[in-house]
Amino acid sequence: MTDAPNIQRRLAALAFADVVGYSRMIERDDVDTMLRWRALRNDLIGPKIEEHRGRLIRMAGDGLFVEFGSAVDAVKWAQDVQRGINQLYEAGEGRLLVRIGINVEDVIVDGDDLHGDGVNIAARIQQLADPGQIVVTSAVYDYVWNKVGVHLVDLGERSLKNISRPIRIFRLDPKEDAPGPKRSAVPHLAWSNRPSIAVLPFQNMGGPRDEDYFGEGITEDIIGALSRSRSMYVIARNSTLAYREHTADAREIAGELGVRYILQGTVRRQGERLRISVDLIDATQNRTIWAEKYDGPTTDLFDFQDRIAASIVATAEPRLVEAESIRARQKPTESLDAYDCLLRALSMFYTFDKQEFTEAGAFLDRAIARDPAYAQAHAYKAWWYVLSVAEGLLPHDIAVTSLAEASARRAMALDDHDAFVVAVAAHVESIVRKQPEAALEMFDRALLLNENSAFAWGLSSASCAYAGQAEKALERLRSAWRLSPFDPLNFMFLTIAGIAEFVAGRYDPAIAWLNKARRANPRFVAALRTLVTSLSHAGRTEEARATAIQLLAIEPHFSVRVLQSWYPFQRPDDLDRYVRGLREAGLPE
Repeated sequence: MTDAPNIQRRLAALAFADVVGYSRMIERDDVDTMLRWRALRNDLIGPKIEEHRGRLIRMAGDGLFVEFGSAVDAVKWAQDVQRGINQLYEAGEGRLLVRIGINVEDVIVDGDDLHGDGVNIAARIQQLADPGQIVVTSAVYDYVWNKVGVHLVDLGERSLKNISRPIRIFRLDPKEDAPGPKRSAVPHLAWSNRPSIAVLPFQNMGGPRDEDYFGEGITEDIIGALSRSRSMYVIARNSTLAYREHTADAREIAGELGVRYILQGTVRRQGERLRISVDLIDATQNRTIWAEKYDGPTTDLFDFQDRIAASIVATAEPRLVEAESIRARQKPTESLDAYDCLLRALSMFYTFDKQEFTEAGAFLDRAIARDPAYAQAHAYKAWWYVLSVAEGLLPHDIAVTSLAEASARRAMALDDHDAFVVAVAAHVESIVRKQPEAALEMFDRALLLNENSAFAWGLSSASCAYAGQAEKALERLRSAWRLSPFDPLNFMFLTIAGIAEFVAGRYDPAIAWLNKARRANPRFVAALRTLVTSLSHAGRTEEARATAIQLLAIEPHFSVRVLQSWYPFQRPDDLDRYVRGLREAGLPE
């Protein structure tokens, strides 16, 4: 399609700015808010537009649309505005936080106004900035990367409303040697699309005001526990306190805080009992993805508070990963960043279909290629190698096991304070190096980093079982189930319970656990082979042989001798009993 003859175009640097939380502030005090915003425009923003040769195109409420002749002018204006606002805060004046988005695009000129998708992109990316931040498109990056004193942090490609193509954006952070006041560094993991969540203060519904401390205590505990997870970005408590009496809907609050998810809850007293209601909301779709109620006595409030906070945290994280995986599957493959690639891998991880599992490994490789410093991607690749061997998807040889160890070491070198990374490294120590007791020390460190990690509790129980500590294994599994009763890895935890009962010589309970595991994931070979040997030792020979046939249908090249060469049981009797039961069921040597 060609332009009409009278249509004029030009290249322009476009900046959008707005005040974070303006509607909420207007509701509280409209006159004071309007006067402070007018003063900020007249005393700072307007003069800086003129200084940097810009032109105010239009203003609507708390929003400004400004054109500049160059990307450098636009960025310098944005820097001066944010620097000036920071200085106003230091002087104790009114608190208004502004976020700014900048794009460079060919636009259509319509009198004094400008049109085109470049205008829409500038407006959309501005909404992705955190309070006090500046974000720019890759087009702006290409113009300014070596001309202004900033670090440009790659936030990856984002899908924007009514924009068909993904847009790569960058955040501007001042360099340490840049002139002007220094801002404290914002914690930022290397991948761009990790889920962001705000925990709103839990509201006391109908109780005495002097009991507000209980809801506030739960909120603080949840924020602190979620912050231990390296897989999400959690808004600090001070930023959410303003919503103690919130009336706005979740989407508006999420937009003001720059997050994708909102966790909100209520506390209600019913006689001598308390009821806690919790909702996890995907604000981008305005829908609840998880809701739960908890009841407990008022006799020991702090113990109840600790238990509820731990349960909420352990349940919320896998729900977020599930929601994010669905989001990643809906994106075109060419637009995936490192985090999206990891999510795509996870969506195929536990089917144990060989083709899908191979594809999952390829997505992990892509995540690592796009972000070599992504510790969790390296950890998941180590986990992938371990599962490949344990499930018979790759041969158990020195090449594969060396790759598992190398991936685990790389992940630990990048971030040894990530509980997931440490737990995977511990499992590699247990399975690959056949050192479950040494692995337990590493698992204990992972749990010090994040005591609410059901993953670390569950996997550490396997090392206990391999070391012959059946009761300790079952105790750790109870901790995993208490934290995350519907965990996506439940099939694996049920299998470990069966292994622990086998180690203890209790074959009937082992069979019960392993049948549950088989129902949860029929293709999990570890459950099937442990079920085979448990049935053999229980004297249920026909069932053992039938299960052995099912195992061979999934893993045709299964070999008792190969399994015996690497299986990490530390007590010789445990290993002898295990392989003897497999042989008695007719599995090939």
